[in-house]
Amino acid sequence: MSRIQSKLAQLKAEGRKALIPYVTAGFPYADITPDLMHAMVAAGSDVIELGVPFSDPMADGPVIQKAGEKALGFGVGTTQVLGMVKAFRQSDATTPVVLMGYANPVEAYNLKHGPDSFIRDAAAAGVDGVLIVDYPPEECEQFAATLKAHGLDLIFLLAPTSTPERMDLVGRLASGYVYYVSLKGVTGAGNLDTAAVEAMLPRIRQHVSVPVGVGFGIRDAATATAVGRVADAVVIGTRLIQLIENQPREGVALAAAEFLSGIRQALDAQS
Repeated sequence: MSRIQSKLAQLKAEGRKALIPYVTAGFPYADITPDLMHAMVAAGSDVIELGVPFSDPMADGPVIQKAGEKALGFGVGTTQVLGMVKAFRQSDATTPVVLMGYANPVEAYNLKHGPDSFIRDAAAAGVDGVLIVDYPPEECEQFAATLKAHGLDLIFLLAPTSTPERMDLVGRLASGYVYYVSLKGVTGAGNLDTAAVEAMLPRIRQHVSVPVGVGFGIRDAATATAVGRVADAVVIGTRLIQLIENQPREGVALAAAEFLSGIRQALDAQS
């Protein structure tokens, strides 16, 4: 059982919901990510999604695009992100870490370092799962098998437009959890329709046996608890990026921890 599977099973047994924050690696300061990850764990985060900076992030809205551009300007790429995870693992051997990104950096890394080197090196660094936005499940069977052989989970996105056939395929390949994108559009777009989420999740669970996390549009304790009533996990990215983007270095971890602590308390009060 992977760290992700173990953590989510533990939370389910406790009747609690997983809190999964997303941050862009190398943002807002190139060297701050391991410290920020530790602060988020201390604030009650259960899994950390770490964004791999990329120049053309098609699913990301302007806030996360800007964060990625800043990190790229610092020279943060896949190699540096793996180094951040390795540094985090020096004093945290239990919190699951998921890399979220795009196919291009993965393929570029493999071209430079050899076939399947991304998976090999991610596993060695302490990564637990990957979510590659533009790897469709129809083309992922070998990738999924190689990840599984290295003890890593493959996480997929599902959307309001996902067909039953797509859900079936995702259900066959996904491990760890699936990430339901609650809105049509990019990250940070629109207002969350919690009734629509509540209606969609039973449909997803007809096809998917792993836990379901919900993200896009969760900005505060109220929306987090509304989603937490029906989902297994709450994923928060854009709002967190907004809160830390203009902080002085010493204020980044504090701002993230204060925000996430409030979300954690609200989720636990609901449970």
